[in-house]
Amino acid sequence: MDSLLLSRVQFALTASFHFIYPPLSMGLGLLLIIIGVNYLRTRDPKWRQLSFFWVKVYGLVFAVGVATGIVQEFEFGTNWPEYSRFVGNIFGSLLAAEGVFAFFLEGGFLGLMLFGGNRLGPRMWLLAIFMVAFGAHFSALWILMANSWMQTPAGYVVTQTPMGAQAFMTDFGATVFTPSFLPRLWHTWVASWMTGAALMLSVGAWFLLRVKQHAELGKATIRVALPVFVIFSILQVPLFGARQAENVTHNQPVKLAAMEGVWEDTACAPMTVVGWIDEANQTTYGIKIPCLLSFLAYGDINATVQGLHSFPADTWPPLQITFQAYHLMINLGMVFIGIGLLAAFFFFWGRRLWRSTFILWILVLTIFLTEVATIVGWWTAEFGRQPWIVWELLRTVDAGSPVLLGYQVLISNGMFILLYGILFVLFIFLLNEKIQHGPDSLESMEERPVNALPDTFREIFRRQARA
Repeated sequence: MDSLLLSRVQFALTASFHFIYPPLSMGLGLLLIIIGVNYLRTRDPKWRQLSFFWVKVYGLVFAVGVATGIVQEFEFGTNWPEYSRFVGNIFGSLLAAEGVFAFFLEGGFLGLMLFGGNRLGPRMWLLAIFMVAFGAHFSALWILMANSWMQTPAGYVVTQTPMGAQAFMTDFGATVFTPSFLPRLWHTWVASWMTGAALMLSVGAWFLLRVKQHAELGKATIRVALPVFVIFSILQVPLFGARQAENVTHNQPVKLAAMEGVWEDTACAPMTVVGWIDEANQTTYGIKIPCLLSFLAYGDINATVQGLHSFPADTWPPLQITFQAYHLMINLGMVFIGIGLLAAFFFFWGRRLWRSTFILWILVLTIFLTEVATIVGWWTAEFGRQPWIVWELLRTVDAGSPVLLGYQVLISNGMFILLYGILFVLFIFLLNEKIQHGPDSLESMEERPVNALPDTFREIFRRQARA
């Protein structure tokens, strides 16, 4: 049993599962602000009712996200000590800044957001919601700073110490604004806003299809979430996604070659829509659009895109999974544009969206597609970086623990699979219970005694016991 391979599987498992939740928290945070502003502007009670409902959903997402995210902090020490030793002076400081500046900010206002709805005035409650949403985005900023430095390291010097070679920060500005940082930050933020909007669209459509007593609240939810989803789905691929492609082209050209399955240097390089890499024959099959890759990468249809054979074979990433994850991400991005425009057409065409069962069911399922797209997007970035854990500085094979045994990692992997499976089932169960119950009446929320904590978990279990 290879402890390094099992450690890679473990980090991929824990990070992929954790990545379900941060995009939801950022997206829901933005939409909660919009709902709160709508209430202050109109004083329509339905917006306040929706605020109470979605704040509880946010609390559930936040709790599971924190529980699954903190595990990775320990993995750096237990499974990847050589990596931690090499980059700890840089990577560790950025993670520490995320905890001190962002997580404490988010957590500090979280209690006011969750329990202050009927204690704070509407403006103060909206301020608490804004600070929590800002904290979630600020947290993602620091995490992406750290991860982007691994993709395109800058502002550092490698020094030999008694502990071995270590990287030290020499220029804070160059380190945090490494070339890949801003394109990846905006790409991730926009994907998160789309994911949060997709969850609201899914729940709003479900109310119209199945929970009829909340039909009006379902319509209001869709009115808020649909413009966000449509606008950012249209902007994501040609604007923020294209910036990402340009960055990869100039800083990680071998990753671009793997993402598109380009073997030889090619002028007027085509872009593959769907396909398959035949590694044995070093050929890529699929449906291709002539010259599109050259245009997207360089803004010139006649530009030459470097192929895999321009780089040593031992620097190639795993080709098939990089290629397939990338194409699944961009193809889903195009699907989201179609879903958004179709729903918008039915919305403006005499409000037929409310009566179109087919479109509503598509909206219900969209949240699952957006989660898949965000996860495979992360896979593209991380698998495409291999064999480097820090681009062209430290290989993954040199970053693991020299004393960790395979069976130890295998046992911990089994425990993670079991615990994460239970946690995911519990999350879906609680979320489904909340959605099926729908928003509480505004009167019941406003009339609660000041010392009564609206515990989401306790309410759900009490309802189950009575049932």
